[in-house]
Amino acid sequence: MAYAPFDLAGKVALVTGGNSGIGLGIAEALAQAGADVAIWGTNAAKNAQAAAALTAHGVRVHAALCDVGDEAAVDAAFEATLAALGRVDACFANAGTYGRKVKFTELDSAEWHRVTRVNLDGAFYTLRAAARHMAERGGGGSLVGTASLAAIEGAARNTQYAATKGAMVAMIRALAVEMARHGIRANAVLPGWIETPMTARSVGDEKFAAAVLPRIPARRWGKGADFGGLAVYLASDASAYHTGDGLVVDGGYSLF
Repeated sequence: MAYAPFDLAGKVALVTGGNSGIGLGIAEALAQAGADVAIWGTNAAKNAQAAAALTAHGVRVHAALCDVGDEAAVDAAFEATLAALGRVDACFANAGTYGRKVKFTELDSAEWHRVTRVNLDGAFYTLRAAARHMAERGGGGSLVGTASLAAIEGAARNTQYAATKGAMVAMIRALAVEMARHGIRANAVLPGWIETPMTARSVGDEKFAAAVLPRIPARRWGKGADFGGLAVYLASDASAYHTGDGLVVDGGYSLF
């Protein structure tokens, strides 16, 4: 018999960037655990493909085109999600973009704002919409932000990306304190080297792989599915007293 608190039947989860990579791994696990799922993405074809796979688990699925860096688009997508699924119990602010490798002294404002617009502003807009809804609705909820090891380790030549992920961790901790009075918990997930469309160029480079893989005790790249169990836990009643944390999922990379 399955552990009852992990049963997500009757719950609704929103996953931004949920049509591929870590986001899809999260959405798949949530659907398998019984949650109705909303996924937001900027690619209609990928949204449709992911939605079809999620629907196969027998849950309701809502897919929306949304650029999370656009405040009005986020608010509209959230209202559309509520119209389709009725509520949001868990919100995973997972959508993100990469930082171009550039020396800090040569980092221009266009690149800085390209990354912060999605990774930081987008997370803010998304989490704010979810927090407002959960507080007004009552009954609590779970806010989750996808950060990165770049938040806690020196990410040379990727300052813009590191800054957004460090800010994500700080924002989540602030939300954990402020929103607790509403029964809303907030936690961050810090992935290590995960094989996704965003990291395909790096992990596919033989020289890079030869340098990095030996430093990962698990001796493999992470996969989107590696975040499924954690996502179910964070969306479930099993994590009702767990808030303000930063959970590292990196195969042991940061320890070795």
